[in-house]
Amino acid sequence: MKDLSTFIALLEREGELNRIKIPVSKDLEITEITNRVSKSTDNNKALFFENVEGYSIPVVTNLFGSKKRMALAFGLKDLNELSQKVEEIIKFDLEGGILDLLGKGFDIFKRVRNATSIKVIDNPPCQEVILKEEASLTAFPIPKFWPLDGGPYITLPQVITHNPKTGKRNVGMYRLQVIDEKRLLVHWQVHKNGREHEEIAKSLGIEHIPCAIALGGDPLCTWAAILPLPSDVDEYMVVSFWRKEPLEMAKCKTQPLHVPAHAEIVIEGYIDIKDKRLEGPFGDHTGYYTPTALYPVLNVTAITSKRNPIYPATVTGVPPMEDYWMGKAVERFFLPFIKLLIPEIKDINMPVFGVFHNLLLVSIRKRYPGQARKVISALWGLGMMALTKAIVVLDEDVELEDMNRVFWQMFGSVDWIRDTILVEGPVDELDHATSKKCYGGKIGIDATKKLKEEGYDGEWPNVVKMTPEVIRKVDEKWKVLNFL
Repeated sequence: MKDLSTFIALLEREGELNRIKIPVSKDLEITEITNRVSKSTDNNKALFFENVEGYSIPVVTNLFGSKKRMALAFGLKDLNELSQKVEEIIKFDLEGGILDLLGKGFDIFKRVRNATSIKVIDNPPCQEVILKEEASLTAFPIPKFWPLDGGPYITLPQVITHNPKTGKRNVGMYRLQVIDEKRLLVHWQVHKNGREHEEIAKSLGIEHIPCAIALGGDPLCTWAAILPLPSDVDEYMVVSFWRKEPLEMAKCKTQPLHVPAHAEIVIEGYIDIKDKRLEGPFGDHTGYYTPTALYPVLNVTAITSKRNPIYPATVTGVPPMEDYWMGKAVERFFLPFIKLLIPEIKDINMPVFGVFHNLLLVSIRKRYPGQARKVISALWGLGMMALTKAIVVLDEDVELEDMNRVFWQMFGSVDWIRDTILVEGPVDELDHATSKKCYGGKIGIDATKKLKEEGYDGEWPNVVKMTPEVIRKVDEKWKVLNFL
C-alpha cells in the first residue's frame, strides 16, 4: 500500500469512508464533525471533506479511527492479528527439519535486509509540484481545531530529522503550529527523540537542524511516526520490515534528507534551535488544552507535493478519538517484544480513558510471591513505559478488555496498604496534574490472588461460576426459551 489514495480507496470499498460534499470551514467545523463521528457507535467512519471553503485541496480525517481501519492499514482483518503476526516473525525456534530452519532463517534475513535499506527513486510523486521561494503554508487547508488553540496546526505529520552526531534518522509525530506562511513551531517534548536531537545540536554548537515534514504516503509511515522506539532506531525500518520490501524514498530538494516518495505533501526546512517562541494553547489528546511554552521555529525552504494532493489531519480532544486506535496498534505491535523481556505477561491493555500514559492493565501467569511487584518494576524500567502513572497487575484469567471484570477483580482483590506501590519519577510532559513538570507520583497495584508468603492469612476464595455440564445443557435450551 504505497500511498494515501490507495488506502482511502480501500476504506471506501470496505464501507469505512464518508465523503462530505457540502462546504465546510477548515477552522473548527472539521473538528466538530470529526469529533461527533469519532464518538459515534454506529457511524464511525473516515471523513473525506471534498469542499473545504477557500481551498481546492480536500482534507481527510479519522483515517485510523476504528479497530477495523487500523487493521486495514496493516493489511489485516482484525487488529488482534497484529500481535500474532509479529510473534510469528520474531519467534525463531529449532523445530522442524533443516529445510524448515533454512526457510525461517531466510525469511527473517530478507525482512531485516529490506528494513535496513531504502530505494531512492527519481521523479517521485511527492515532487510533482516543487515550490521554493514561492512556497507558502497558507496554500494548504491547515485547520484550527479548537476555539482556544494558538493557531492552525499540522497534526498528522512525519517529522524527519537526523541525529547531529550519528546521522541516524528519527521520525516523530510532533504537532506543528503555523506562525505565518513560512514558519512553524515544533512541539517536541522533553522525552522525545527529536528533542534529544536539539540538545545534541546545542552541545555541538549547531544552530540549525535540517528537517522535513511528510504528510501521507503509506499509512504505516504515518503510524510509525508515533512508535516509542529507542534513539537512533529508524521508524521507517518498521514499515519496510512489515511490508517485506524497501520503502521507496525521495531526496529532498533543499535539505540533506530523504522522505517517503509517495507522500502527498512534503515541507522542507530547518529548525533554528535558538529561535524559540510561545507555542499553544492546543486542545490535546488528553482532553485538556496544553498551555503555552517555548518551542523552536522551523523555517520553510521548500514545499513539494503531488499534483492533486490530499491533506491528512487528525483531531485530538476528549477521548475516544482517532489517536486511541493508533495507540492500540502500537500496544498490539509491541506486546510480543514485551513478553520476550517479561515472559510471565499474558496480555496488556491501555484503556481509552487512560490516554496512554495514565493507566496500564497487565495480566500475568503468577507462580511466586512478589511476582506482580516484579512486573510493575520491570515495566517502569522499560522505555517510555517509565511515564505510566498507574499499573494494575491482574491474574491471567482476567479479560483485560472487560472493564467490569477488571474493576470488580481489582477492587475485590486489593488491600490498599499491602498491595500498592507509590513511587516518584518521570511522567508525561502533557500531564497537568503533577506538582512539578515531567516529574510526579506513580502507583502500582497488585490485584492478583494473594499467597500466604505475601501476608495473606487464609484461603483465597473461589470465583462463583457454573459447572461446564450445566452451561452445555442450557446452551442447548437457550434458543427455544420463550422469553427470547
